[in-house]
Amino acid sequence: MAKTNMKTNVMRILEQNGVAYTSHEYPHENGALPGTSVAAILGVDPEILYKTLVTRGASKTNYVFVIPCSSELDLKLAAKAVGEKSIEMIRQAELLPLTGYVHGGCSPIGMKKRFTTVYEELILLIDSVIVSAGKIGWQIELAPKDLLALTDGKTAAVITEPV
Repeated sequence: MAKTNMKTNVMRILEQNGVAYTSHEYPHENGALPGTSVAAILGVDPEILYKTLVTRGASKTNYVFVIPCSSELDLKLAAKAVGEKSIEMIRQAELLPLTGYVHGGCSPIGMKKRFTTVYEELILLIDSVIVSAGKIGWQIELAPKDLLALTDGKTAAVITEPV
């Protein structure tokens, strides 16, 4: 696939804040792909490619969790991390009106509203992280510390243990 000079709003936000990043484009003719497939296409370890999940707590407050694409969110740990009795995933139909992003192109950067954002604590152990650039077919790679700072993110253990 030929590289284009397209910039997403996420990339513009990073540039406005002086955050260094690398963009990655991948073919997406059939729509959103699982994160592990995107990692394989990009030739990167799936442990550094993170997915953005939007949830709702028992209090009806929304939260964002960002975890490795090969992992599953542990809803009990997620609830504990944000002080909720319980957490559930929002319906896919709610994603665009709530965040401004479509399924498969949801980034923790630049949502319509700022939500409490929690990153799997393993992010602190890697040199760079890859997240959606806010559009299907685009990812951005940046330093975890920059991503955490830009989103006022906190870290916690929020993924299920591998079996």
